[in-house]
Amino acid sequence: MSETSFSRLAKQRNFKIYCDMKERALIMVTNDDSYTAPGLRHLIRCVAEFGDVVAVAPSCQQSGQASAITVDMPLRIHRHDDEGDARVYSIDGTPVDCVKLGLHAVMPRKPDLLLSGINHGSNSGNSVIYSGTMGAVIEGCMYGIPSIGFSLLHHSIDADFSETTPFVRSIVEAVMRSGLPEEVCLNVNIPAKCRPKGIKVTTAARGRWTEEYKEYTSPSGKPFYMLTGHYINEEPENTATDLYWLDREYVSVTPVRPDQTATAAMPMVEELLSIKP
Repeated sequence: MSETSFSRLAKQRNFKIYCDMKERALIMVTNDDSYTAPGLRHLIRCVAEFGDVVAVAPSCQQSGQASAITVDMPLRIHRHDDEGDARVYSIDGTPVDCVKLGLHAVMPRKPDLLLSGINHGSNSGNSVIYSGTMGAVIEGCMYGIPSIGFSLLHHSIDADFSETTPFVRSIVEAVMRSGLPEEVCLNVNIPAKCRPKGIKVTTAARGRWTEEYKEYTSPSGKPFYMLTGHYINEEPENTATDLYWLDREYVSVTPVRPDQTATAAMPMVEELLSIKP
C-alpha cells in the first residue's frame, strides 16, 4: 500500500513492524454485543489471515458499559466453538473485563493488536464516552497495545457487514505495518446500506442528546422509563467531523486518547484558583 494517513500518524510509533516478524502476529478480538454477535464473527473472518486470532467477548449484551469494570462479583471464563481457526471465549462481565481478564488468563502472551467490534450501531460523535466497544479499545491502548474499534451504522442483528471487509482489512494492515502513535487508538465508523466511497480521518462531532427517556406505565399503573432520544449534531457543516463524512458515505477514522486532561485549560484553572505556576 502507498503511504496513508495511518502511516503518517505513526511518526512517533514504538511498536514492532509485524510484517517483518517471523512469528505470526497475535490478535485479540472483543466487543460489547456478546460472543454470539454476527459483527464479532465477521471481524474475526476479516483478519484471520493476518495472525492467530483469539476472541474474548462478553457472555451477553454489554452496550453502553463504556469503561466499566466488575469489582464485587466473580468473573468466569467460558470456552466456545472455534470460529474457523480462531479460539472463542466469553466472560460474564463488561468489555473492559474481557480485555483485562483476557490478558491475564486467556492470551498466551501480550497481543500485537487488539480489535473491538464490529459493533452493531454507531459510535460516532460523543458516543465514544458511553461505548463499550471503545471502552475495550481504550483499555487495550492503556496496556500499550495498538487498538482499533470498528462500528457499522446499523443496529439490526441482521445487518449486512459485507461492505466493511475491505476497509477493516486495509486499516488493520496499515496499523500492523506501521503502528500507531503512543497512547493513541482508533475509532472507526462505517456507513451502512451503501458501498463506502473512501476513508476520512476525522474529529468527533460535537453534539448532545435530547428526549433521552420515554415514560411508560406498567400493568400495575406505575411509571417506568426506557432510554431513547435523538442525537443533535451541533456542527453539521464542519467538514472535519465524523458525522459530516459518514453522512456522505465515507468511513470515518477518529484518533482517540485515553488521557482526557484538558492541558490547554490548565493555565486558566490555575488563574481561577489563584495558584502560581
